[in-house]
Amino acid sequence: MVIVKDIDFYSLCEHHLLPFFGKCHVAYIPSTKVIGLSKIPRIVDVFSRRLQVQERLTNQIADTIRDKITPLGVAVVMEATHLCMSMRGVEKQNSFAVTSAMAGAFRDNARTRMEFLELIKLHSAIPGFPSTSAAGLACVGED
Repeated sequence: MVIVKDIDFYSLCEHHLLPFFGKCHVAYIPSTKVIGLSKIPRIVDVFSRRLQVQERLTNQIADTIRDKITPLGVAVVMEATHLCMSMRGVEKQNSFAVTSAMAGAFRDNARTRMEFLELIKLHSAIPGFPSTSAAGLACVGED
């Protein structure tokens, strides 16, 4: 398993024209091809530097890696603060959104998925809350 974690990204919400930003974590399991480690943050930048929604952004990164190097599995988890939630509407200052895209071994094998989630340890520095285990944030209803 190859993981590049804590990739900073900045994007612009296509619905509200306000920024959202955060961290992206990408993993893949090579089969016959590998990708240079510096190319993974570049892929994140290519898709985040346009009008975007976090859900689509997460899937575009995973789909591109899957299409280009056909790994045994690919996983992308993004956590972001959305200024449209902080500045307007509900005005929740410390909220963040988490999205994930899992394919191949990460979707089919719960142990592989859990290993990835444990290794990235999602956003645990939330004031007033104990450290959140990534295991508690796994896909519901799967093995």
